Order: sequence, then structure tokens, then C-alpha cells
Amino acid sequence: MDKENNQPQLIMVTGLPGTGKTTFAKALAQHLNAQHLNTDILRTEMGLRGQYDNEVKSKVYEALQHKTQQFLKEGISVVVDGTFYRLELRQPYNELAKHTGIPVHWLLITAPEALIRERVSKKRKYSEADFEIYQKIKNSWEPFKSKVLKINSTAISLMIQQAEIHFQQ
Repeated sequence: MDKENNQPQLIMVTGLPGTGKTTFAKALAQHLNAQHLNTDILRTEMGLRGQYDNEVKSKVYEALQHKTQQFLKEGISVVVDGTFYRLELRQPYNELAKHTGIPVHWLLITAPEALIRERVSKKRKYSEADFEIYQKIKNSWEPFKSKVLKINSTAISLMIQQAEIHFQQ
């Protein structure tokens, strides 16, 4: 929650596969006492793991948006974590923020490509993205048209500190 007026926060953690989004988003959610939502975890919960066609992707993102909206209605801050590589995937959250009067904070997590290659070469609990998927999403990435804070994937405590400074601006 926003400590000054007890308003919930909507924090969107985005970036390419292997940048450390989920590790950071989980730590940030815990630090803020917020709910963490993630596209890969939700896909698994929905029994759709391994399915990435447009119809399934739409189902996952719609469910993610619905859960986000429910938590915000309950006054619970949410840290939403996914690639959000296309504008059409980001837009519903900008509209949700506008509709609810809750500001949205976009955080773009980055990392050197060599580190990403190393990370995606290892099996991860939820993400199935390998280096080929990373490159495909990188080539399809649509730049932000709204304010976004770029955070390089380093020490989690430093990343949280950068995010908190951003939230206060």
C-alpha cells in the first residue's frame, strides 16, 4: 500500500525472459506486503503449461488482469510479473489504473545478454523460455510509450531501493 494514503499500488514488472523479473517481483512483493502475480505461475495453475498460442496467451493474460483487478478492489497492492512485450498486453493495466485512480508503475528489468543466456540454459521452476524464445521475444519487443523505470538485474536490495525511489516521484 501507498504508506501516505493507504491506497493500493499497481506495480508491473516487465522484461525479457531470463532478466530476473520473477526473482525481483517476488522479493518486491514481499518487501511491500503485496500480492505477487506471474504469467508463468498462472499458466501452470490453469493447466496450460507448454501452450503459448495466441488463444491460450489471451486466456492467461485475461485471468491475470482479472486477479489483479480483484486484489486492487480489496485494497491489496499487486506486483504483476510477465514479459508484457507488446503494447496490447500493457494497455489493459494502464486502463485499469486510469479507471481505479490507482497509479501504475512500470519497471523494466534488464540484464546483460551473456547472463540471460546462462540463466535460460538452466531449468527453472515455472518459465520454459530458452535462449531461442528470448531472442524471438526480443525481436518482437515493442518500446514503451509511457513512463518506465529501467532497472538492471543486480543485487535485489539495490533493485528494491531503486523501485522505492521511483514510487515516491
